[in-house]
Amino acid sequence: MKTISAKATELERKWYLVDAENLVLGRMASICAKILRGKHKPIFTPHVDCGDGVIIINAEKVAMTGKKATDKVYYRHTGYPGGIKSVTPEKLIADGKADRIVLKAVERMLPKTKLGRQQLTNLRVYTGPDHGHEAQSPEVLDVASLNTKNKRSA
Repeated sequence: MKTISAKATELERKWYLVDAENLVLGRMASICAKILRGKHKPIFTPHVDCGDGVIIINAEKVAMTGKKATDKVYYRHTGYPGGIKSVTPEKLIADGKADRIVLKAVERMLPKTKLGRQQLTNLRVYTGPDHGHEAQSPEVLDVASLNTKNKRSA
């Protein structure tokens, strides 16, 4: 038996299209993170970027369970004394920045290394139903059909 390690030159990359409408945020993000890392492939190698690309549309229509839309808080710091800033998902959606919610959810499920940051570059998030990646001919990934808990009825 030999362990085969994937090489970056011999990988075949695909693109997947995910419609986030009424999908539970964390469940969708974990599936997208798995695809970005390449864990869905039999040739997965932890130290090589063998993942595929993911395009997420309708990010403003993503569902959150419980009271997360109002109670969850995202923090950042400006770098100056007393410069902590906070925002809720509800405010981000109202400001038209819902793509940041999905981006953060997926980003926090990837490794916090150079490789994780490189894999995150294969993620594209759009607030509306339009995207400019027809040239990649993305394959539609139906996340809602993978598990009944992945979708919330509106």
